Amino acid sequence: MQTDHAVAFDPAAAADTAITAIMHDLSHTSHKAVVVDSPPGAGKSTLVVRAAGELVEGAERPIIVAQTNNQVDDLMVRLATARPDATIGRLSAGGYFPPPAVSDPVNSVVGNTLRDLAGCQIIVGTSAKWATVRDGTFGWAILDESYQMRSDLLLQIVERFDRGLFVGDPGQLDPFTVVGTERWIGLPHDPTLNGVTVLLEHNKGIPVHRLPVSWRLPASAAPTVSAAFYPFEGFRAGTGLDVRALEFRTAGFGGSHLDETLRMAFTTGWALHELPRRHVPRTDAETIQTAADLAARLLERGAVGTCERHPSGRSLTAGDIAIGVAHRDQADLVRAALARTGNPAVPAVAVDTANRLQGREFEVVIVVHPLSGRRDATAFHLEAGRLCVLTSRHRHACIVVARTGIGDLLDSHASTEPVHLSVEAKFPDGWEANQVVLSKLAQHRVAG
Repeated sequence: MQTDHAVAFDPAAAADTAITAIMHDLSHTSHKAVVVDSPPGAGKSTLVVRAAGELVEGAERPIIVAQTNNQVDDLMVRLATARPDATIGRLSAGGYFPPPAVSDPVNSVVGNTLRDLAGCQIIVGTSAKWATVRDGTFGWAILDESYQMRSDLLLQIVERFDRGLFVGDPGQLDPFTVVGTERWIGLPHDPTLNGVTVLLEHNKGIPVHRLPVSWRLPASAAPTVSAAFYPFEGFRAGTGLDVRALEFRTAGFGGSHLDETLRMAFTTGWALHELPRRHVPRTDAETIQTAADLAARLLERGAVGTCERHPSGRSLTAGDIAIGVAHRDQADLVRAALARTGNPAVPAVAVDTANRLQGREFEVVIVVHPLSGRRDATAFHLEAGRLCVLTSRHRHACIVVARTGIGDLLDSHASTEPVHLSVEAKFPDGWEANQVVLSKLAQHRVAG
C-alpha cells in the first residue's frame, strides 16, 4: 500500500512561482496596475530591481517612486549594480548631495528636472519629488513601499504614468501625517489612506499577488510575526531552524540578568527581559538603560553569528544591532544611555523609532515595548504596524525590554476610539496583535 507523504516546503521554489506570476501580469496589457503584498524581508527591493530591468528589456522607460531619500539611494545603488548596461537617473531636489555610492557608478546620473535625466532608461525619485513634476508621461511606474504613500500623493503623480506596479508591506505602519485627519474619515477621497487601499477601492479587478517567504526573519520568528500581523496572507521563513545560530566568544560571569536574557535570545531567537511592575513615564530611565546595557553586553562578550551568508561564522559589530522605540525622546535617551556604558563601539548601534527603522534589517534587535509601564493603552501605542516593525527587523534574535503588567493592561483595556461610518475595522487590531506577540514572549521570559 502506498503512503502519501507531505511535500517539503521549498521556499525558493515558492518565491519563484510567485515572482513568475507577477512578471506574467506585468506583461498582460489588460492590467492597468498590479499589486504585490510582501511580508518583512521578502525581497521587495529585489523584485523592484528585477521588474525595472525586465521593463527596460521590453523597450519601456519606467520610473520608480519611493517614499524616502534613503530608499531612493538604496535603489540607485542596487539598480546601478544590477543593470550596468542601463543609465539610472535620480530625480532630486536642488539641495540634495548624493553619497559616493550613488554618484560614483558611471551609469548613475543625478538631476533636478526630467530634462537633466533625458538619457536615462530608469528614473528614481521620492513620491514628494515626483509630485512636483508637471509634464512628461511614462508607460510604467513602480511604486516601492506603496503602503507608506498617502493617497493624496498618489493622486498628484498618477498622471505621470499609464500603468503601475505597487509593491509594499500591508502589515506595517500606515502613512504618517502631522495634521488632524478627522474631517476626512470615512470619505471615499480620504487623502490620509494609503495609496494601495484607495487604488483597490476605486479600481476593481486589479491582480493582487503575495510574496510567500521572508528571507530576513528566522524560522523562530516567522510563525509568530505571520500569525500576529498577517493572519490572512501568512508567510514562511526562507531558512530552517538549524541554519542560523548565535554564540559568544567569551563566557558570562556572575550569572547576571543581562547574560540570562542574551542566552535566552541566542538559544531561542526571542527574549522578554521583564522589569518589576511599575507605572512610569515613557522616558523610564531603568527600562532605557537596560536596553542600552544589553547592547553593550552583547558586544562585550563578542557575539558570533552563523547563517547561510556566513556559514563559518562572523563576529557581530555595533552596526548589526538596533534598539527600537516608539518615541523620539526615548531614542535620544537610549543614545545617552549607550554613551554611559563606556563601550567605545556602542555609538554605532542604530537607535530609532519604528517609523525610521521601517525597511531596515539587523542581526539582533532590542525593543523597548510601546506599552511598557503605561497606565493606559492608546491607539498610538496599540498600533499593530508599530509593533510589527519593531519585532520584524532581525535575522537572528529579538529582545523585548518591558515592565511586568502589559498582559493585565491589555486585558483591562476598553477601546475609547470613536467608531466611524464607512470605515472598515482594521484587522488584526493592535489588541489582538499584541496578545499574540506577548503570548510568544511569555515563553522566553527572564526576570530583570
